[in-house]
Amino acid sequence: MSKTAKKKPYLQTLALGGLSLASYYFLFTHVNQVMEYFVKGGIYAALPIATALYFSIVHGSFASNVLSILGLQAAKGTGH
Repeated sequence: MSKTAKKKPYLQTLALGGLSLASYYFLFTHVNQVMEYFVKGGIYAALPIATALYFSIVHGSFASNVLSILGLQAAKGTGH
């Protein structure tokens, strides 16, 4: 066991969870405006990609922190 215990990211998890929840709330309550921009074409075609990347990062970071708090970690490689 290591002498330095790793602090669990409670505050960061709470912040990312709130940001994720607020982002989903905004997206679903403004779906008409969002779709207007998403279907315009041209440079606006990057918006769905950017939105998916944003949600992937925010929600993925939140989920990763939840797993860290629960003490779940990926298995170490077998060295192959």
